[in-house]
Amino acid sequence: MLRALVVDDHPLFRYGLAAALTAATDVELVGEASGGEMAVELAASLKPDVVVMDLNMPDLGGVEAIRRIVARDPGVRVLVLTMFDDDESVFAAMRAGALGYLLKAAKPQQIVRAVRAVAEGEAIFSPGIAVRLLAYFGAGGRAKRPEAFPELTTREREVLRLMADGRGNAAIARVLVLSPKTVRNHVSNILRKLHVADRAQAVSRAKEAGLGDDPGHIGTTRP
Repeated sequence: MLRALVVDDHPLFRYGLAAALTAATDVELVGEASGGEMAVELAASLKPDVVVMDLNMPDLGGVEAIRRIVARDPGVRVLVLTMFDDDESVFAAMRAGALGYLLKAAKPQQIVRAVRAVAEGEAIFSPGIAVRLLAYFGAGGRAKRPEAFPELTTREREVLRLMADGRGNAAIARVLVLSPKTVRNHVSNILRKLHVADRAQAVSRAKEAGLGDDPGHIGTTRP
Protein backbone atom coordinates (compact mmCIF):
# COMPACT_ATOMS: atom_id res chain seq x y z
CA MET A 1 0.00 0.00 0.00
CA LEU A 2 1.12 3.52 -0.82
CA ARG A 3 1.20 5.59 2.39
CA ALA A 4 -0.01 9.21 2.05
CA LEU A 5 -0.09 12.22 4.37
CA VAL A 6 -2.45 15.11 3.54
CA VAL A 7 -1.56 18.68 4.55
CA ASP A 8 -4.09 21.52 4.16
CA ASP A 9 -5.47 24.11 6.58
CA HIS A 10 -8.98 24.07 5.10
CA PRO A 11 -10.95 21.27 6.83
CA LEU A 12 -13.52 20.74 4.09
CA PHE A 13 -10.96 20.52 1.32
CA ARG A 14 -8.75 18.27 3.45
CA TYR A 15 -11.73 16.01 4.17
CA GLY A 16 -12.58 15.73 0.46
CA LEU A 17 -8.97 14.99 -0.46
CA ALA A 18 -8.68 12.41 2.29
CA ALA A 19 -11.88 10.74 1.06
CA ALA A 20 -10.57 10.61 -2.52
CA LEU A 21 -7.31 9.00 -1.43
CA THR A 22 -9.03 6.56 0.94
CA ALA A 23 -11.29 5.41 -1.89
CA ALA A 24 -8.24 4.28 -3.87
CA THR A 25 -7.58 0.62 -3.17
CA ASP A 26 -3.80 1.01 -3.29
CA VAL A 27 -3.50 4.12 -1.07
CA GLU A 28 -3.46 4.19 2.72
CA LEU A 29 -4.11 7.57 4.33
CA VAL A 30 -1.77 7.56 7.33
CA GLY A 31 -2.45 11.08 8.60
CA GLU A 32 -3.74 14.61 8.12
CA ALA A 33 -2.10 17.90 9.10
CA SER A 34 -3.62 21.38 9.25
CA GLY A 35 -0.33 23.28 9.14
CA GLY A 36 3.32 23.14 8.15
CA GLU A 37 4.73 22.49 11.62
CA MET A 38 2.37 19.56 12.14
CA ALA A 39 3.24 18.26 8.66
CA VAL A 40 6.94 18.15 9.49
CA GLU A 41 6.26 16.32 12.76
CA LEU A 42 3.87 13.80 11.21
CA ALA A 43 6.12 13.14 8.23
CA ALA A 44 8.92 12.27 10.65
CA SER A 45 6.77 9.98 12.82
CA LEU A 46 4.47 8.36 10.24
CA LYS A 47 7.02 7.85 7.43
CA PRO A 48 4.62 8.41 4.49
CA ASP A 49 5.62 7.62 0.92
CA VAL A 50 3.93 10.79 -0.38
CA VAL A 51 3.00 14.08 1.28
CA VAL A 52 0.24 16.05 -0.47
CA MET A 53 1.04 19.61 0.54
CA ASP A 54 -0.71 22.97 0.28
CA LEU A 55 1.56 26.04 0.19
CA ASN A 56 -0.39 28.71 2.08
CA MET A 57 -0.75 27.74 5.72
CA PRO A 58 -1.16 29.65 8.97
CA ASP A 59 2.06 28.71 10.74
CA LEU A 60 4.96 27.28 8.73
CA GLY A 61 4.64 27.93 4.99
CA GLY A 62 4.41 24.98 2.62
CA VAL A 63 7.74 25.63 0.91
CA GLU A 64 9.67 25.63 4.19
CA ALA A 65 7.75 22.56 5.35
CA ILE A 66 8.72 20.76 2.13
CA ARG A 67 12.35 21.74 2.64
CA ARG A 68 12.40 20.37 6.19
CA ILE A 69 10.57 17.15 5.32
CA VAL A 70 12.85 16.32 2.38
CA ALA A 71 15.99 17.31 4.29
CA ARG A 72 15.07 14.90 7.08
CA ASP A 73 14.05 12.07 4.75
CA PRO A 74 14.99 12.43 1.05
CA GLY A 75 12.92 9.34 0.29
CA VAL A 76 9.65 11.15 0.97
CA ARG A 77 7.96 12.38 -2.21
CA VAL A 78 6.04 15.66 -2.05
CA LEU A 79 3.13 16.59 -4.31
CA VAL A 80 2.08 20.23 -4.04
CA LEU A 81 -1.68 20.80 -4.32
CA THR A 82 -2.47 24.49 -4.16
CA MET A 83 -4.35 27.45 -5.62
CA PHE A 84 -1.15 29.31 -6.56
CA ASP A 85 -0.04 28.90 -10.16
CA ASP A 86 2.48 31.77 -10.34
CA ASP A 87 6.00 30.90 -11.46
CA GLU A 88 7.60 32.03 -8.21
CA SER A 89 5.53 29.58 -6.16
CA VAL A 90 6.27 26.76 -8.59
CA PHE A 91 10.02 27.38 -8.65
CA ALA A 92 10.17 27.83 -4.87
CA ALA A 93 8.41 24.50 -4.31
CA MET A 94 10.66 22.71 -6.80
CA ARG A 95 13.78 24.17 -5.21
CA ALA A 96 12.54 23.00 -1.82
CA GLY A 97 12.25 19.42 -3.09
CA ALA A 98 8.69 18.92 -4.37
CA LEU A 99 8.36 16.41 -7.19
CA GLY A 100 4.92 17.40 -8.45
CA TYR A 101 2.71 20.48 -8.60
CA LEU A 102 -1.05 20.40 -9.17
CA LEU A 103 -3.74 23.02 -8.81
CA LYS A 104 -6.73 22.45 -6.55
CA ALA A 105 -9.00 22.59 -9.59
CA ALA A 106 -7.72 19.13 -10.54
CA LYS A 107 -10.27 16.31 -10.40
CA PRO A 108 -10.00 13.73 -7.60
CA GLN A 109 -8.94 10.99 -10.01
CA GLN A 110 -6.21 13.25 -11.39
CA ILE A 111 -4.90 13.87 -7.88
CA VAL A 112 -4.87 10.15 -7.08
CA ARG A 113 -2.99 9.41 -10.32
CA ALA A 114 -0.51 12.16 -9.47
CA VAL A 115 0.06 10.70 -6.00
CA ARG A 116 0.82 7.30 -7.58
CA ALA A 117 3.15 8.86 -10.14
CA VAL A 118 5.06 10.89 -7.56
CA ALA A 119 5.40 7.79 -5.37
CA GLU A 120 7.17 6.14 -8.31
CA GLY A 121 9.56 9.07 -8.60
CA GLU A 122 7.89 10.72 -11.60
CA ALA A 123 7.66 14.50 -11.85
CA ILE A 124 4.10 15.62 -12.59
CA PHE A 125 2.56 19.06 -13.14
CA SER A 126 -0.73 20.66 -14.06
CA PRO A 127 -0.83 21.15 -17.86
CA GLY A 128 -0.42 24.93 -17.85
CA ILE A 129 2.48 24.77 -15.41
CA ALA A 130 4.15 21.99 -17.41
CA VAL A 131 4.05 24.12 -20.56
CA ARG A 132 5.73 27.05 -18.78
CA LEU A 133 8.38 24.83 -17.23
CA LEU A 134 9.19 23.24 -20.59
CA ALA A 135 9.50 26.69 -22.17
CA TYR A 136 11.81 27.85 -19.40
CA PHE A 137 14.10 24.83 -19.42
CA GLY A 138 13.89 24.58 -23.20
CA ALA A 139 15.59 27.97 -23.26
CA GLY A 140 18.35 26.58 -21.06
CA GLY A 141 16.98 28.40 -18.03
CA ARG A 142 17.81 31.70 -19.71
CA ALA A 143 14.23 32.87 -20.16
CA LYS A 144 13.44 35.82 -17.97
CA ARG A 145 11.28 34.81 -15.07
CA PRO A 146 8.43 37.18 -14.28
CA GLU A 147 8.57 39.53 -11.32
CA ALA A 148 7.36 38.00 -8.08
CA PHE A 149 3.75 38.83 -7.20
CA PRO A 150 2.67 40.62 -10.39
CA GLU A 151 -0.63 41.48 -8.71
CA LEU A 152 1.24 44.01 -6.54
CA THR A 153 2.27 47.47 -7.64
CA THR A 154 5.96 48.36 -7.78
CA ARG A 155 5.65 50.29 -4.50
CA GLU A 156 3.81 47.42 -2.81
CA ARG A 157 6.57 45.01 -3.87
CA GLU A 158 9.14 47.39 -2.34
CA VAL A 159 7.16 47.45 0.90
CA LEU A 160 6.82 43.66 0.89
CA ARG A 161 10.56 43.24 0.27
CA LEU A 162 11.33 45.46 3.25
CA MET A 163 8.79 43.57 5.37
CA ALA A 164 10.57 40.34 4.46
CA ASP A 165 13.86 42.00 5.38
CA GLY A 166 12.56 42.39 8.93
CA ARG A 167 11.62 46.07 8.94
CA GLY A 168 8.60 47.43 10.76
CA ASN A 169 6.23 50.05 9.38
CA ALA A 170 8.15 52.97 10.91
CA ALA A 171 11.43 51.82 9.34
CA ILE A 172 9.73 51.25 5.97
CA ALA A 173 8.29 54.76 6.11
CA ARG A 174 11.77 56.21 6.70
CA VAL A 175 13.40 54.16 3.94
CA LEU A 176 10.77 54.93 1.30
CA VAL A 177 10.11 58.48 2.54
CA LEU A 178 6.42 57.80 3.08
CA SER A 179 4.00 58.64 5.85
CA PRO A 180 3.21 55.88 8.37
CA LYS A 181 -0.41 55.95 7.23
CA THR A 182 0.62 55.35 3.61
CA VAL A 183 2.76 52.39 4.66
CA ARG A 184 -0.15 50.94 6.65
CA ASN A 185 -2.36 51.25 3.57
CA HIS A 186 0.25 49.49 1.43
CA VAL A 187 0.53 46.67 3.96
CA SER A 188 -3.26 46.26 4.03
CA ASN A 189 -3.34 46.11 0.22
CA ILE A 190 -0.54 43.52 0.20
CA LEU A 191 -2.39 41.26 2.65
CA ARG A 192 -5.59 41.55 0.63
CA LYS A 193 -3.96 40.90 -2.76
CA LEU A 194 -1.91 37.95 -1.51
CA HIS A 195 -4.97 36.49 0.24
CA VAL A 196 -3.14 36.10 3.54
CA ALA A 197 -4.45 36.68 7.05
CA ASP A 198 -1.61 38.64 8.57
CA ARG A 199 1.85 40.14 8.17
CA ALA A 200 3.61 36.91 9.14
CA GLN A 201 1.97 35.00 6.30
CA ALA A 202 2.85 37.75 3.82
CA VAL A 203 6.49 37.65 4.97
CA SER A 204 6.50 33.85 4.69
CA ARG A 205 5.29 34.01 1.08
CA ALA A 206 7.79 36.76 0.28
CA LYS A 207 10.69 34.72 1.63
CA GLU A 208 9.52 31.67 -0.29
CA ALA A 209 9.69 33.80 -3.44
CA GLY A 210 13.24 34.87 -2.63
CA LEU A 211 12.51 38.35 -1.29
CA GLY A 212 14.16 39.83 1.77
CA ASP A 213 17.69 40.04 3.17
CA ASP A 214 18.65 42.19 0.22
CA PRO A 215 19.38 45.63 1.65
CA GLY A 216 20.89 46.92 -1.56
CA HIS A 217 17.77 46.39 -3.61
CA ILE A 218 16.55 49.96 -3.33
CA GLY A 219 19.82 51.62 -2.48
CA THR A 220 19.41 51.63 1.29
CA THR A 221 20.96 50.03 4.33
CA ARG A 222 19.25 48.55 7.36
CA PRO A 223 18.68 51.05 10.18
